[in-house]
Amino acid sequence: MNSVSAERRTAAILAADVVGYSRLMGLDEEGTLSKLQAIRRELGDPKIAEYRGRIVKTTGDGLLVEFPSVDDAIRCAIELQQEMADRNAEVPSDRRIDFRIGINVGDVVIDGDDIYGDGVNIAARLEALAEPGGISVTRVVRDQLHDKLNIDFEDMGSQMLKNISRPLQIYRVLIPNEEEEADLLMRSINAKLDSAHQLANRLLAKFG
Repeated sequence: MNSVSAERRTAAILAADVVGYSRLMGLDEEGTLSKLQAIRRELGDPKIAEYRGRIVKTTGDGLLVEFPSVDDAIRCAIELQQEMADRNAEVPSDRRIDFRIGINVGDVVIDGDDIYGDGVNIAARLEALAEPGGISVTRVVRDQLHDKLNIDFEDMGSQMLKNISRPLQIYRVLIPNEEEEADLLMRSINAKLDSAHQLANRLLAKFG
């Protein structure tokens, strides 16, 4: 790493990988690669771009993405997992392509197009803790999102992650289905309407 050109900034980091990649490749290498390329082209890349993400690096079975905000990262991750669930609905269980996703927010070291540091390492370790089709996040992510996007979380407890010196409180994102998502949207709209109504009442009381 070139220490002269390196800089630090706070970013939301998303790490994702394919569940059972080696097994899928063993069953059908060409078919698996073709499906992964289609997922990237039709779903992954457009969704990441929609939420202002930057793909930092890819591997055969995973990718690392930097987002300007944790809101963008979590919205992107939830929509990716929801759409993958739809794609897998008619696919035999042993042929499904599922992703695990981990999201962390913290300081990263920028070196050209690459990023390093604990912020990145923690995201990668979180991904390994996620269930197939799931999303794991740190407490700092949960705290930043908890009152903003009406997302529910399940506490997975304090855990030690490989090569991370301190225990971290980990949470599982409870990904809403379509009915729950519609309900969350209505709750969000109603909350905004209530806030607008309260503001109007205060203005009327002040200015008559």
